[in-house]
Amino acid sequence: MLVNCENLYKYFGGELLLSDINFTVEDKDVIGLVGQNGCGKSTLLKIIMGDVDFDKTPDGKGSISIANKVSIGFLAQNSGLESSNSIKDEMKRPFEKLINTYHRMKELEKSMGSFDDDNTKKKLSDEYAELSSYFESNDGYRIDVKISTVLNGMGFKDFDADRIIDNLSGGEKTRLAIAKLLLEEPDLLILDEPTNHLDLETLAWLEDYLKSYKGAIIIVSHDRYFLDKLCSKIFEIENKRLTIYKGNYSSYLVQKEMNLERQNKEYEIQQKEIAKLEDYIAKNKVRASTANMAKSRQHMLDKIERIDRPTNYIKPPKIRLQYDYEPTKDILTVEDCDLTVGDGTDKKTLLERFRLEVKRGEKVSIIGRNGIGKTSILKLIQGKIEHSKGRIQWANNVKIAYFEQENTSLDKRNTVIDEVHKRFPRMTDEQVRKVLGSVLLTGDDVFKQVGVLSGGERVKLCFAILTLIRGNVLILDEPTNHLDLITKEVLEQALIEYEGTIILVSHDRYLLNKLSTRIIEVTESGVKSYKGTYDDYLKQKSSEIYQKEKSSSPQTEKPKQDHRNKQYRTKQQRAADVKRKQLIKELEAEIELLEKSISQLEAEISTPELAGDYELCADKCRELEEKKRLLDNRLEEWAELE
Repeated sequence: MLVNCENLYKYFGGELLLSDINFTVEDKDVIGLVGQNGCGKSTLLKIIMGDVDFDKTPDGKGSISIANKVSIGFLAQNSGLESSNSIKDEMKRPFEKLINTYHRMKELEKSMGSFDDDNTKKKLSDEYAELSSYFESNDGYRIDVKISTVLNGMGFKDFDADRIIDNLSGGEKTRLAIAKLLLEEPDLLILDEPTNHLDLETLAWLEDYLKSYKGAIIIVSHDRYFLDKLCSKIFEIENKRLTIYKGNYSSYLVQKEMNLERQNKEYEIQQKEIAKLEDYIAKNKVRASTANMAKSRQHMLDKIERIDRPTNYIKPPKIRLQYDYEPTKDILTVEDCDLTVGDGTDKKTLLERFRLEVKRGEKVSIIGRNGIGKTSILKLIQGKIEHSKGRIQWANNVKIAYFEQENTSLDKRNTVIDEVHKRFPRMTDEQVRKVLGSVLLTGDDVFKQVGVLSGGERVKLCFAILTLIRGNVLILDEPTNHLDLITKEVLEQALIEYEGTIILVSHDRYLLNKLSTRIIEVTESGVKSYKGTYDDYLKQKSSEIYQKEKSSSPQTEKPKQDHRNKQYRTKQQRAADVKRKQLIKELEAEIELLEKSISQLEAEISTPELAGDYELCADKCRELEEKKRLLDNRLEEWAELE
């Protein structure tokens, strides 16, 4: 048990925020913490961290205990990095103790041969042995490997390690903060919205890394696919209380629905029983012959422990996307277009000979790493970016409704109600307010300026406008950004039920998996189409990688196929393959010799004879370190060649 919380309460300004919170966090738990914005998720995390005090009940109940020596790492929504440091120096900070240990070992190596006094030599030798044991047991020789692995995985492979953190973008700082936290390896890792600013490739790497994380994890995230892949438990805060569900996010949704149905049934059954008792008492309490029976029923009624009416219903927004007329079958044809962005010296060609076909009713999702040109593709097909080659042909009767990621089409100076009126001047105030109310923009919210709305409120306004456009083709750029989980679920269902055509750019893999009939992957080498959902795409990609590896590896069972494959390979390719195999053999032989040499040195250092010869002991220790470092390097080279 790492954390134990019992009967915890929290008040803010006299208002109850958290009520009777009880939970434990065990080693290896992966917990998703979910709930509406403002429900108290961040406050609970701060209580666990010790940054915020909790309140007790009048009878003194309420406690939170952290197991002895448990380390907690917290990724807040601000990065917490030392902005004046370089990337390299900041990534070394989690290893400061190990690095200082290494420097002290080097000092001891130099010092051990400088003293004639046996007591001093023994003292230095003992200190060296202790430090060496600590350094090795904590993987000190693999510090650089660990840093490189995590930085590459978090998308910093091509970054200059000497780059100052202050010069990074906000998204890059978030990714670097995650990288640093992973290198710290705390017993309890707390991640608050870790998937913001991560592309699909980085998300997949982070998921794989966290699956094998040795400690416990608490995740606050709106990324439902992320929660699905990682979590073994879901903690939901709703109506000030915390409910625990076993399983991942999808399992939680099913269990929650079942719980709500059960609570409603129990409440309804009890209400019927209470009504029957009250009716009997009312009819019989004034009659002498039945008065005693009425008193007995009253006693039964008084003893009933009342079930509260289920209050975990939160009114969701309503989004219904419809259109007035069908376009022809071939919605969009793009042939051999170039995709170029920027002007002058900043001009850059992202894609050449870009081709795309979309049929009526398809739900096509475009994916790829950040900066590859996904948003630019959406602008290109709408004519918002010019092309010098190829053609773009839309079908007859196409009416496009476009959701822009940055919501730049909204006028920040307008009020919410005026922003809708500007686009649909014939609508009455009552009609506009009804549409806005369906996405939970009600009351005085409609008189707010667009510029002061939260990100989620702006998205809801955009979808209110989209429902009024009634387009038969939806072009959507990251539509679920800034939305809470309930609104995401509502939007997802609206898009699934929509019978028109959708062209979507999104990092929301849960949405991609539920909605897509085809995935378009954009890479530096071009564009490729995959039929099916996001999971189908992953399976096809995995199969492609397997087939590629299979075709490039020797196959003794199929000599004819091998011969045919060789015909397609150049002499240079075959020579490079022979050279690679030869290097692997040489490295394996060197690794074997190094491992034998290390075992022999370790045996020598532990003998009583060598313990008395401090100078020789120091030499052997230096030699052992060098051989271990060399072994790590050779193992890395071998892994790369393999």
